[in-house]
Amino acid sequence: MSALRLRRLGRVDYAACLAAMQDFTDRRDADTPDECWLVEHPPVLTLGLAGKPEHVLDAGDIPVVRCDRGGQVTYHGPGQVVLYTLLDLKRADIGVKALVTTLEQAVIDLLMTLGITGGRLAGAPGVYVAGAKIAALGLRVRRGCSYHGLSLNVAMDLAPFSRINPCGYAGLAVTDLRRLVPAAADPAQIAERLAASLAVVLGRELSACSERIRG
Repeated sequence: MSALRLRRLGRVDYAACLAAMQDFTDRRDADTPDECWLVEHPPVLTLGLAGKPEHVLDAGDIPVVRCDRGGQVTYHGPGQVVLYTLLDLKRADIGVKALVTTLEQAVIDLLMTLGITGGRLAGAPGVYVAGAKIAALGLRVRRGCSYHGLSLNVAMDLAPFSRINPCGYAGLAVTDLRRLVPAAADPAQIAERLAASLAVVLGRELSACSERIRG
């Protein structure tokens, strides 16, 4: 398999990033390299394709954006690492369920290096620590290719999660790395380690890409 191109995009407006992912997926062909995008978003609540508006309890001044990933509602904001996976699934010989498991495993493996035991919950994709959600997943597959991906809470204001039923679950506890291992809660460093962890699980090498995205 070819190298996995890694784009470090910094803080990007969610809607603009979504448009860029859709454009990338629509334009790609059989020879387009797979990519991962590391981003951080300004505060935003996102509702998946089947997302129920009633799971947004009190958005307040946080914008709500309807998007085309699976899942219900989640929050993105500063101090959270978001890793988008733009992969040709057929070429990579990986199905959607296997990709979900792979993304979860990348987070679990990273947490293990920090002395944290992360795990899964049946029927609720993501990664949990002692019952509290630390990473959320949401994917879209179009033309046999994936986009969207995962978010890992590193050093966040978790209060906005109380304004929603996270991922559609009322009262679901949410945590971040800062509350578990304060010394390790550097979003920039964790972003790099998360991308590296995913590459290992996928059996791919990372290759930096500095080209600007379209959207």
